[in-house]
Amino acid sequence: AAPPPTTTTTSPSSAPSPVSSDADLRKYAGYALLLLGCGAATYYSFPFPADALHKKAIPFKYAPLPEDLHAVSNWSATHEVHTRVLLQRDSLPALEDALATAHRERRKLRPLGSGLSPNGLALSRAGMVSLALMDKVLDVDNFASIREQQVGGFIQVGAHGTGARLPPVDEQVISMKLVTPAKGTIELSKEKDPELFYLARCGLGGLGVVAEVTLQCVERHQLVQHTFVSNADEVKKTTIYLYTWKWLSENKHIKYLWIPYTDTVVVVQCNPPSKWRTPKLTSKYGKDEALHHVRNLYRESLKKYRTETESNDPEIDTLSFTELRDKLLALDPLDKHHVMKVNKAEAEYWKKSEGYRMGWSDEILGFDCGGQQWVSENCFPTGTIANPSMKDLDYIEKLLRLIEKEDIPAPAPIEQRWTAHSKSPMSPASSSEEDDVFSWVGIIMYLPTSDARQRKEITEEFFNYRSLVQSLWDDYSAYEHWAKIEVPKDKDELAELQARLWKRFPVDAYNKARMELDPNKVLSNAKFEKMFPVLEPVHQAK
Repeated sequence: AAPPPTTTTTSPSSAPSPVSSDADLRKYAGYALLLLGCGAATYYSFPFPADALHKKAIPFKYAPLPEDLHAVSNWSATHEVHTRVLLQRDSLPALEDALATAHRERRKLRPLGSGLSPNGLALSRAGMVSLALMDKVLDVDNFASIREQQVGGFIQVGAHGTGARLPPVDEQVISMKLVTPAKGTIELSKEKDPELFYLARCGLGGLGVVAEVTLQCVERHQLVQHTFVSNADEVKKTTIYLYTWKWLSENKHIKYLWIPYTDTVVVVQCNPPSKWRTPKLTSKYGKDEALHHVRNLYRESLKKYRTETESNDPEIDTLSFTELRDKLLALDPLDKHHVMKVNKAEAEYWKKSEGYRMGWSDEILGFDCGGQQWVSENCFPTGTIANPSMKDLDYIEKLLRLIEKEDIPAPAPIEQRWTAHSKSPMSPASSSEEDDVFSWVGIIMYLPTSDARQRKEITEEFFNYRSLVQSLWDDYSAYEHWAKIEVPKDKDELAELQARLWKRFPVDAYNKARMELDPNKVLSNAKFEKMFPVLEPVHQAK
């Protein structure tokens, strides 16, 4: 008989053989190393886009860009493209030739200004043309918070200053030369093709490249700026409501800086000096006294967060207010209680900065708005000076309540400005009523750090903030500044944005003009096509 089969029984506690143990050890060690490597690669590469390979490995040296590849970003470094086509033209014939060639070859060539638009409206990796060298003042017969602007880009996005009797800058355009891909250079004014003229004044760079423009200007002049702090609590709020429209009527320029989580609103009024209004051009406190509280908070915060910077670093005393604010926020930008402390320090700074100063208008109206940032600004009608609707202050009141209710780590300031109407149909302040006044309100989140992970977290929080604020827009007929619209990736949200744009602006007429002047969409980019989708052009036989 055959012997019975041999069987082996091993208990769960029996030790495996040394060979099996070593193999498993090496296998799992390999898994662990692979996991760590993938985690490190993900951390240091995210959130940069796939084409930004030279920025991915933060701990290592950046790989150099190819010589023919240009990296172009907007001022806030929130949007960036790489392109091999970045033209600079210094004359009208050269610009005409560039656009004609792009039209013939059906290539993109988006007009690029100074890149100040927070949403990167002018950027296109397929190709761009800069007019930085076409900077001549051709004739003179006789501005905004950021000065580094090109006139073409400035007017095309409906930029504005502040003053209830002052319209957005596109309203100052008297005539313009527009270089178009399909029809070459066309001259526009209210006498020459007025319908297209008004449409192109705030044309978003989609109808042609603004090569020459005649602007209604005023002589260089001085302004006296009066800065003071008011309280928005229940006792003082009535004063703000009563005086806002009196101030709008009396002051050439006026704006409010609201400080979330405080009862502080900073009022800034600017007017030409006059012999019957000669204030003492002094402040009660000096610069060091105004910054004292902010510096102290920064030193205390350095100790709390145990940073490498020493709290007794003498460089702290050389920093401006906005630099100090950036450094403070960088310590913990999304902690609501930390942001509240920074906001209160800012309120103290403004209380000790009250007073008057006089200077040239470009100096006075220029405003240090801080470092890199995410911004959303909207515009809505608020009645007339003679018959105000008070929606401007009602909107702010609801916005501040929303911030506190949702525990948003909202830094300061929330800037509120006013303008008169514009006759340009694509302007957010467009109106046919001569006396209409519009309020512009901007929310902000700073990007005070170069750390990719922290910037990503701030970006996500900002878009949550913006989404919550968006719930207010329809009740006030509020529409975002063209340079600050962030086009959503979600299909439903994109459809909602398109529907809102069609409701407010003559998009059909705008697209019709685009297809006549630029049938091959030379001047377009991906953002543009999502906001203003059109069917592919029908090419007629010649």
